[in-house]
Amino acid sequence: MCDDELMPPRADLTEQQWLRADAPLARDLAATWGPRALAPHRRTLLGGAAAGAALAVLPFGVGQAAATQGAASRGAAPQGVAKYPLPDAPNPKGEFAVLVTGDAGTGGEEQLAVTEAARRVCRDEGISLAVGLGDNIYENGPESDHDSEFRDKFETPNTGIDVPWLMVLGNHDCSGLIPGSGGDPSRGDREVSYAATSPRWYMPSRYYNVALPSPQAPGDPVVEFFALDTNPVASTVAQTSPHYQWDGPYMRAQRQWLDAALSASQARWKVVLGHHPYLNNGKHGSAGSYDGFLIGHYTRGIHLKELYEQVVCGRADLILSGHDHTLQILEPTTRTAGTRQIVCGAAAKSGDGRAHFDHPAAWQNFSDVGFMVLKASERAMTVDTYTVDVPARTARLAHSTTTSTTVAGRSGVGAARA
Repeated sequence: MCDDELMPPRADLTEQQWLRADAPLARDLAATWGPRALAPHRRTLLGGAAAGAALAVLPFGVGQAAATQGAASRGAAPQGVAKYPLPDAPNPKGEFAVLVTGDAGTGGEEQLAVTEAARRVCRDEGISLAVGLGDNIYENGPESDHDSEFRDKFETPNTGIDVPWLMVLGNHDCSGLIPGSGGDPSRGDREVSYAATSPRWYMPSRYYNVALPSPQAPGDPVVEFFALDTNPVASTVAQTSPHYQWDGPYMRAQRQWLDAALSASQARWKVVLGHHPYLNNGKHGSAGSYDGFLIGHYTRGIHLKELYEQVVCGRADLILSGHDHTLQILEPTTRTAGTRQIVCGAAAKSGDGRAHFDHPAAWQNFSDVGFMVLKASERAMTVDTYTVDVPARTARLAHSTTTSTTVAGRSGVGAARA
């Protein structure tokens, strides 16, 4: 959930149960979206059932993303539009420089200020790739794969940042009856389909990996990104489709894919992208106790916590997340087995101005909008954080963190590649 969203009266209600428990909310939604907004989405239920049936005929763990991740890794473009190419070599500084944004898709003044400021930094830093950490289309995601909101809230604001954007799904992109609930993950398929018509938007499937090669050793990438769909295990409401339930075929397939992809990766730096953070000092809190909930599979994010701890921590160098409208560079700790959590969700909305938790942080900001730039080379990885003055539309470098030691070196699991 994001700063302006509703909280369920109890953890893990379905959306229909939530609306029955909160009659004023139901009346407000009906007034905004019409009485049909409160009717069950038959197409969604049938779509989930059909997807589950299709998955059942494949070997266990092989889903849409798992079947296409090889093509994603090679940068194969969807058919139908000339895509900006994935970078195949570092910039003149010897780095892959990547713009990082999150929770951007409002089309409002703050987003436009951030993107204008980011354009200048992208030019100066030799940016060849960008990341969008979810909540790409506020408030309730696109209504189709050709919704005009893609133009108004992504293409137009990002004109001039003409590189591939690795996109992940956020809770607003998968809204159900209630905007931002994450209660209808199937809506995310519209954003996957949109990739076929956009030169920038890169989302070959709901989860995927992309590796950027080393000129000296093409088989050993400099950095590899693993984009996740965290919504089915971190939604405001309980998932009603068996396909998207926390222990259903979709999440089992995604977990198996992620485990295998991280094991197979030869990249020096491994970066996991997911909308919902593992650790977070902002108001929404950390996986396992989101928004203060200590019960419920979904609302508290307990199964996302398990996924991060059992599959990601100690194996990826970074977890990049949005969701909280803040900028945070948290420290790698024993709890994270050397993995560093970064929260970058302030590309169009800002936080409430204060820290709510005390996870060790190298730097954090809860008041300003902004973005980050990740720079990866064979020698080091740097994350620069920029805050943006909205009226002036200018960026200020607020913090820079650099490491030359991989997660394997930090955690003692193995030696860093020379």
